[in-house]
Amino acid sequence: MTVITEPGVYTLTAEEYHSDPVEGGSLSSSSARRLLQVAPARWRVEQASPPAPTPAMILGTAVHSLVLGAGPEVVAVDADDWRGKAAREARAEAEAAGRVPLLREDYARAEAMAEAVLSHPVAGALFDPARGRPEQTLVWQDEELKVWRRAMVDHLPHDDGRRPILADLKTTTDAAPASVSKAVARYGYHCQAAWYLDGYRALVGGDPAFLFVFVEREPPHLVSVIELDQHALIVGAELNRRALQIYAECKATGTWPGHSPEIELVGLPAWAARQLEEYA
Repeated sequence: MTVITEPGVYTLTAEEYHSDPVEGGSLSSSSARRLLQVAPARWRVEQASPPAPTPAMILGTAVHSLVLGAGPEVVAVDADDWRGKAAREARAEAEAAGRVPLLREDYARAEAMAEAVLSHPVAGALFDPARGRPEQTLVWQDEELKVWRRAMVDHLPHDDGRRPILADLKTTTDAAPASVSKAVARYGYHCQAAWYLDGYRALVGGDPAFLFVFVEREPPHLVSVIELDQHALIVGAELNRRALQIYAECKATGTWPGHSPEIELVGLPAWAARQLEEYA
């Protein structure tokens, strides 16, 4: 088992990364975002027992592997569904070997999505193996709070004298920029971008850029390449700072609180408060 004690860029498997190989514990972007959504007590339990991946997450993992040429091997199971005994056994065998099993139709979908990304004039260039290395893990320590942070970058550029561009691949239902803007807010992708940029600056320096590549799950698997504006990155950085402060305080005190022990006064959300206007 890999144990990381020093800042640096590491090549880890997804399993190693998600098991948190940093001695004493570290915070990832996804875990920081979750810490802003739930009480620390719940967060701590979730980190110890993460939920099983959803079908959409499994498809996303497969597309990542096919696009990046890294990560777990993707295998097709010749079946229409998982109800048959042979299909279930094939899935169990693949999972035991660390592979990603997909039903015949889903495998074809993943291949088509990967091809859409790689044939896109900008997205394909971003994930070109000659431009950088896939799935690289950044580990660094926050200067202010002394909290260890980590990030797995889908594609980390080589130092070739040009402005470095970090790239991250997302699967989605709608890659139109207006829909992507909503997804960024819903899933905290602005926090992720700011987090990864922090890691690169801490370890390498310079003025990096961060681009998202979104590919749709349904044909014709349209692709958009997105850069977040400065305001989005500032908001993301501020939210990250709040998550880091919560984590640092809980670590220092050994207390992971739940909800408030006091009586809380609760009102209606704005949409419910406006319902009376409909009857005016």
